[in-house]
Amino acid sequence: MNSLMGSRGPTGGNVIPKGYKTGQLQNFTPEQMQLFQSLFSQVGAGSQLSKLAGGDQSQFDQLEAPAMQQFQQLQGQLGSRFSGMGMGARKSSGFQNAATSATQDFASQLQSQRMGIQQQALRDLMGMSNDLLGQRPYEQFLVQKQQKNPFWHSLIAGGAPLAGAGLGFLAGGPVGAQLGGQLGGAIGQAFL
Repeated sequence: MNSLMGSRGPTGGNVIPKGYKTGQLQNFTPEQMQLFQSLFSQVGAGSQLSKLAGGDQSQFDQLEAPAMQQFQQLQGQLGSRFSGMGMGARKSSGFQNAATSATQDFASQLQSQRMGIQQQALRDLMGMSNDLLGQRPYEQFLVQKQQKNPFWHSLIAGGAPLAGAGLGFLAGGPVGAQLGGQLGGAIGQAFL
């Protein structure tokens, strides 16, 4: 019995050699099979993980929304601090430098985090995909088909030892019968 491991049903696109048929045993319970199939949606093209790994802007917008709100609040606090310094302080180079520096730091940190998230999503996607594809919900195997012998093959195979023994007895007595029976048996086996 040769083993053909796979998860795509009885033949799974495999070429079945002539004279063989396939068999299949399910290794998973129905509950395990349902869970196994549902996990593919977590790594599919439309999954959040796949979108993050691909750099989908809408996914990052969603993740970064709280940080953007916090940054806007910090900018407001910075503006209030400079407004408290007197007239024209918000138009000063000190305010402009502080605002530019804060914006550049925020953008740099955001980009760094985005790259980290994307790389982690790629690693997670590859790991989950490998785990899923390594599972074997089915055990497939080949079984040799039974050969259907025509009636005359069975008759020759069954009668060959007796015919050989009879001819051997006529030619050489009891010793000839024994040798003829053995020869007839060998010929009979060749037809099976």
